[in-house]
Amino acid sequence: MQLPTTSLTIRDVAERQLCCGCGACAAVAPRHIRMVDALEYGRRPLVSDAAGAAELADALRVCPGIGLERPATETNGLIGELLPAWGPILDAWEGFATDEELRYCGSSGAAASALALLCVEQLGAHGVLHIAARPDAPYLNHTVLSTTREQVLAATGSRYAPASPCDGLQMVLDAPGPCVFIGKPCDVAAVAKARRLRPELDRKLALTISIFCAATPSTRGTLDLLGKLGVPDPADVVELRYRGRGWPGQFEVAFRTPGGIERRSMSYEAAWDHLQRYRQWRCNLCPDHTGEFADVSVGDPWYRTRGEGEIGHSLVIARTPAGRQAIEQARAAGVMELSRVGPEVFRGLSPYQPRVLGMLWGRLAALWLLRAPRPRFRGLPLARHWWFALGIRPKMQSVLGTIKRVWRRRLHARHPVSEFASRPAGGPEATVGIDLRAVSAASQE
Repeated sequence: MQLPTTSLTIRDVAERQLCCGCGACAAVAPRHIRMVDALEYGRRPLVSDAAGAAELADALRVCPGIGLERPATETNGLIGELLPAWGPILDAWEGFATDEELRYCGSSGAAASALALLCVEQLGAHGVLHIAARPDAPYLNHTVLSTTREQVLAATGSRYAPASPCDGLQMVLDAPGPCVFIGKPCDVAAVAKARRLRPELDRKLALTISIFCAATPSTRGTLDLLGKLGVPDPADVVELRYRGRGWPGQFEVAFRTPGGIERRSMSYEAAWDHLQRYRQWRCNLCPDHTGEFADVSVGDPWYRTRGEGEIGHSLVIARTPAGRQAIEQARAAGVMELSRVGPEVFRGLSPYQPRVLGMLWGRLAALWLLRAPRPRFRGLPLARHWWFALGIRPKMQSVLGTIKRVWRRRLHARHPVSEFASRPAGGPEATVGIDLRAVSAASQE
């Protein structure tokens, strides 16, 4: 069913698997909504029974999970052939941060971190709102406001685990100066909605940066990987990196043993392939994997083959005049080395965005036929891509595959949010005990 927004609540969004986990609802209604880790699904809002109608209405207004609308924009200056599938693009470059340590530790060419640091160190921004590993449970994320190079450096590397960077938007409002926001495409879309709702937030955001995203795996996925690497208890983990320290780097974990700290790893490709099995359902209904609501989007330049031993590069996209100005300032200041790329490189990216949008239309059609919950998208030419970007077989797969998932994932049913309580690293008290060998074995069934 198309859930009616007149009677929809944030609890409905979370329990009917439409939630992206961005945390924006908790930012606008902090007294009655808080974000928690739900082991099988991702970050989810827990809503107080005392929440008022006005607060819940505001929470829905900033929710990207119920739908997105591509605003009508002036096409002057935009790359017209890319607009239908990729959203607004003024210009694009491939490049990397010239800070060697930042480039080595970051994902790809560390473009997001380099741009954020430029804003803080040279352009007057107070800090960067983004995510980092939780010190007490490094396999989980939390939102931080970094104001120094050391803090930004400590949070580098993609975090393929549930994150709610928007739950920290109050830190931006409380900051003495404008801030930079870094998040996934759905997070940045939520920020765009929140800026319209709260003009004071709009004034406090200097730049929004989106990383490319192919899906958010659940915490269960990370625990399964830890089990496969022979980590007996997540409470023993002292550091976990999904990638970085090279391009693309490795999935690497450090954990306590009776003999000291031990490190184990697997390739980025193997880890990501495994984590994809745990992607949250709403990611299958996402029209925007490249951050079209941001000022700047960054991602891996997978349109070309990575050379043996090659150091990280990023594709950097300017979507707004503010984004293009920041990129040009970074190049002029020597913070980034950049070379322009043409529209042709987008045809080599994976996932190929016209195909993604076409498959999405088929999935939404299947959900409509089955009267299952689905988001609403406006201003996106989904049907056109279904007709012209897909062959017969992908068309059938988009519909029939979704019908199967509706029953397998019980998408007609409600799934109440249950908070996953982690155990502090090295802590003797156990709120939840997990045998990771059992987790890994269960995943094979």
